[in-house]
Amino acid sequence: MKQFEELPFWQIQSVVPGAAWPALPAPGGAAVLALLFQFERSQWLPLQQLRERQLQQLELLLQHALATVPYYRERWGAGLDTALPLTLERFAALPLLTRRELQEQFENLKSGNVPPGHGGVKESQSSGSTGTPVRILKTQLSGLFWNAFTLRDHAWHRRNLRGKLATIRHGITEGEFEHWGQATNGLVADGPSVVLGVRDSVQTQLRWLERQQPEYLMTYPSIAAELAKLVLAGENRLAQLREVRTLGEVLTPEVRELCRQAWGVPVTDTYSAEEIGYIALQCPLHEHYHTMEEGVLVEILDEQDQPCAPGQLGRVVVTALHSFAMPLIRYELGDYAEPGEPCPCGRGLPVLRRIGGRVRNMLVTAAGERYWPAFGARSFMQIAPVQQCQLAQMTYDLIEARLVTSAPLSAEQEDGLRALILSRLPPGFRVRFAYRDEIARSAGGKYEGFVCEFPAGVTGVSR
Repeated sequence: MKQFEELPFWQIQSVVPGAAWPALPAPGGAAVLALLFQFERSQWLPLQQLRERQLQQLELLLQHALATVPYYRERWGAGLDTALPLTLERFAALPLLTRRELQEQFENLKSGNVPPGHGGVKESQSSGSTGTPVRILKTQLSGLFWNAFTLRDHAWHRRNLRGKLATIRHGITEGEFEHWGQATNGLVADGPSVVLGVRDSVQTQLRWLERQQPEYLMTYPSIAAELAKLVLAGENRLAQLREVRTLGEVLTPEVRELCRQAWGVPVTDTYSAEEIGYIALQCPLHEHYHTMEEGVLVEILDEQDQPCAPGQLGRVVVTALHSFAMPLIRYELGDYAEPGEPCPCGRGLPVLRRIGGRVRNMLVTAAGERYWPAFGARSFMQIAPVQQCQLAQMTYDLIEARLVTSAPLSAEQEDGLRALILSRLPPGFRVRFAYRDEIARSAGGKYEGFVCEFPAGVTGVSR
């Protein structure tokens, strides 16, 4: 195991009068620091040792689910013999839990006896950005793991927590705050944060950022890209900015490059789900991701439910290791991702080379082939005055290009855009244009650059 890597120097807040250093945090904060202390060591374990520890936790979770959750008792029946040692092969033989089943079986998926030590239980709901929100139950223990993984992300990327954080996203309270959020509040001395919703124009958002002058910006990749394009067109450069943090959407290499050109700063991405918590964090030395093995078992499966090899795109299936109020065991998120080779950084945590997004963001051919179309917004802008663009697959051979433009397009510009779009697609497609005043974000505040909107296509790739 690699030698322990020293954490950044953070001032821990003490709750004991007269004992400022070494600090004595509140019990909840002490539990978070205890998890972080273990994370700093477990990240260097070989994968085999990580799997052994996961199996220990999985045995407890499966026994609990079988004993207290009606859904698993009925579905597994005698098919799971808890007297036998648990192996990854036996675990992989368990049936998958789909998003639809989570919606329809909400009551049957509740545990009838949550261990008291896991703390209070509360109901949460996903953003519903795909039109199908789900409800889940979480415990205070889930919150402790969320906070500890947040601190891991801060530690990996050596953030100055005393700096100012600006957040632009959907579904959180707007305003000015004296701390960065629940992970640091009352535990670590941190700086102020400011929050803005996504309803305002990107010009308004940039003017707000100019007034705030943050060191860190957290937002969706689509918003980061639009802000960067404004800056490259001659707007204020946000001189204090040190890092852009992204979440909630697929982060493309083009967005990373736009932010580098606009501000000369790195972009750091996170991969999480409301139902599960953190799934993967960006490596501190590379642009791929490490899965959070201490909290979740991640499987990337092909259409035959077999593990994908590095470089092979597959379905994301996750198991939350400490979700005892509503165990989600082999839960198929609806996302696609690509596993990678072991990381040169030395961490044993498995690698996700890229995260593709959801089924509805895949292009499907009549032959059943699937693609992740990649279209650079700047490529569109080099041909025509395109401010926003969303491509929608309407049938097996028709793409609708929905455009917001600053001026009407000529026939030559349309021809150029059509040629660009078709160059990124399999043969046999045609393109039609639809002009809009605005391309709205989803119910969850996210922006989708490509959507598959015809039922046959979506049905053909989902399970």
